[in-house]
Amino acid sequence: MTAPGLPMAVPADGLPPRVRIHEVGARDGLQNEKATVPTEVKAEFVHRLADAGLTTVEATSFVHPKWVPQLADAEQLFPLLGDIEGVHLPVLVPNERGLDRALALGARRVAVFASATESFAKANLNRTVDEALAMFEPVVARAKAAPAAHDRVHVRGYLSMCFGDPWEGPVPVAQVVRVCKALLDLGCDELSLGDTIGVATPGHVRALLTALNEQGVPTDRIGVHFHDTYGQALANTLAALQHGVTTVDASAGGLGGCPYAKSATGNLATEDLVWMLHGLGIETGVDLGRLTATSVWMATQLGRPSPSRTVRALSHKES
Repeated sequence: MTAPGLPMAVPADGLPPRVRIHEVGARDGLQNEKATVPTEVKAEFVHRLADAGLTTVEATSFVHPKWVPQLADAEQLFPLLGDIEGVHLPVLVPNERGLDRALALGARRVAVFASATESFAKANLNRTVDEALAMFEPVVARAKAAPAAHDRVHVRGYLSMCFGDPWEGPVPVAQVVRVCKALLDLGCDELSLGDTIGVATPGHVRALLTALNEQGVPTDRIGVHFHDTYGQALANTLAALQHGVTTVDASAGGLGGCPYAKSATGNLATEDLVWMLHGLGIETGVDLGRLTATSVWMATQLGRPSPSRTVRALSHKES
C-alpha cells in the first residue's frame, strides 16, 4: 500500500536499482539569490538536507567573494557543518587559492567548473577553454596529492554548456567529448555534464553519453546536471538512467540557475526527481516528506514559494 504523499512504485526494465543524488541547492541554488542568505540559515539548510537522507550535499564555493558575494562566507559556513556524519560535503574551487582555502578547513571533496564552449568560458572565467583547463591542471594535481587524514581528496569536474550555449547555439557532441576527456586526463574522478540553459532533449543526451563511451569514458564516471528551462529535465534524466548513469544532480526546491547565462532557469528540483525515482522503484535513501518540508522552510526564508511541482503538490495536501 502506498503511503500518503508517495508515488506507487512500478519498476521499469533497464534502470539502475539505486541512484546517488548530488544535491546542489546550498551552493548552485543559493549563489543565484539576489539577497545574501545568512550563514546560520545556510548551515541549517545543509543539516536539514542531510537529515532528509541525501548523502552528497554540495556545501559552498571558495570562489573570490567579488564574483559570488552570496557565498562569501565559505570560511564561516564550512566549520558549522563539521558535526554532519556520513555525508559528503563537496565544495567548488576555481583555482589554487580556492583549493588552499578549502583544504585548510578540511574539505575532502572539491569541484572545478569548466566550459564546453569558448563564449561561456570567456563570460564565466575570462579565459579560453584551453586556458581554463591549464588553470585547473595544478588545482587537480595538488588536490590529488594532498595529504589524506582519512581518505584522498575526490575531484569532480563540472562541464557547463554541454548541449547548448546562449551565444553559440547547439554545441557539437565531439566538442563536449574533447573537454570531458581533458578533464579526466587532468585527474578528475567524475564528470558532471551540465545542460546550463536547459535545451537538451533525450536523444541528444543519449548521443552524448554514447559518444563519451565510444571515446573511452565509462558511464560510472559520469553524472548529469539538467536545468528545466523547457520542461525537459526529468525526460533527460530518464534517458541518462536508461543509459546506466547513476549520479544525478538536483537542487532542493528547484533553486538556482546560472548568473552568467540569463536564459538559464532553475535546476531540476530534487523533490521532482525523487518522486520519479521512487515511482520507478529506484532507491535513493531520501525521505521525500522531510525533503519537502526542508524546501518549504527554505522558501519561507527566501520569501517566495518553491518552483518545484512536487513541493507545491505535497505541501498543498498537508495544508
